[in-house]
Amino acid sequence: MAGILGRKLGMTQLFTEEGERLSATVIEAGPCWVTGVREPERDGYRAVQLAFGEVRERRLQKARRGHLKKAGAPALKHVGEFRLGDDENGELKIGEQVTVAAFAEGERVKVSGRSKGKGFQGTIRRHGFSRGPVSHGSHNVRAPGSIGASATPSHVMKGTRLPGQMGNRRSTQLGLVVVDVDSERNLLILRGSVPGPEGSLVEVRNG
Repeated sequence: MAGILGRKLGMTQLFTEEGERLSATVIEAGPCWVTGVREPERDGYRAVQLAFGEVRERRLQKARRGHLKKAGAPALKHVGEFRLGDDENGELKIGEQVTVAAFAEGERVKVSGRSKGKGFQGTIRRHGFSRGPVSHGSHNVRAPGSIGASATPSHVMKGTRLPGQMGNRRSTQLGLVVVDVDSERNLLILRGSVPGPEGSLVEVRNG
């Protein structure tokens, strides 16, 4: 299992030997401390719990402090779990560290994060609806249109695409390729973009 917590630093561009320009995202990944191991016999599933992001100890709750001290880890802000498949070996032990060395150049990964919040948006921006006519005095320009269902069933159906909150939700980008791994600076450079603003927490998994 290759999984790690990190912080999105921003985007940059790289050039191949053929002169092709690549858009890339730089992630400060790890080092992460192993603070928990889940076993099927005890917990019902297999997973590894990682902690990342050093902070002042007084900024953490007492329960979090005690949990980290049992693992011999410093004060860390973020904690996340990475599930293990039945065919994967859970070789990590509590107190060990996971670094970017777990990834290799050319490997495909998936990155999860919280997308940028865009506030309350209409159906055109949120769902890609077309606008209404603007000629002959029409007032149906950016309105969502009719959403009723007549007398039967006499209510708006669940799942109807309407205006509302856009973004600020968990999102996963699949099929990103590792361009470079910098173990000295704990940097992971991926081709393409990942969810979330600069400085946000991301989860990187192989696959």
